[in-house]
Amino acid sequence: GGDHTITYPILQALAAKHGPVGLVHVDAHTDTGDTALGEKIYHGSPFRRCVEEGLLDCGRVVQIGIRGSSYDPDPHKYCREQGFRVVPAEECWMKSLEPLMREVRAQMGDKPMYISFDIDGLDPAYAPGTGTPEIAGLTPAQALEIIRGCKGLNIVGCDLVEVAPMYDVSGNTALLGANLLFEMLCVLPGVKTL
Repeated sequence: GGDHTITYPILQALAAKHGPVGLVHVDAHTDTGDTALGEKIYHGSPFRRCVEEGLLDCGRVVQIGIRGSSYDPDPHKYCREQGFRVVPAEECWMKSLEPLMREVRAQMGDKPMYISFDIDGLDPAYAPGTGTPEIAGLTPAQALEIIRGCKGLNIVGCDLVEVAPMYDVSGNTALLGANLLFEMLCVLPGVKTL
């Protein structure tokens, strides 16, 4: 629920308990902006604020599905400088993400990690009900591969953000969001599934 700003205080609380956490971040945007309209806390800045406060284990941050226009000729530079792995959407097109998730699993290891899933990581053909849609995104099947690929990791929390039902009269975005949240609940440690 909510916009991506909500992840910032959640990660503050989790880092207070677990120390810096790893992150699997699915999104069209890196959300590492500095300011917007003079504000330092907004839906495009949570992960920069988290880096500044030492909430993330930056060598265990993976951002998947990143795409869209930018005002910067190198929009992922900040992320790479922090040690994040940025997986642009075009590296995901027309393929299974199971091989990627094997790499991500190895990168996360057994230390605490968090899943943050912005619905705009998916193509707006599947999830138009969001405030900042970007074309050429992930498919629902790829979303399932990412989430299910986290099973067995030391997941200490997860979220799904940026669903805006008023932008989708079909209700498909909310349906997809609810199903992805269900899938996240199923991969939490200790959950038994058939």
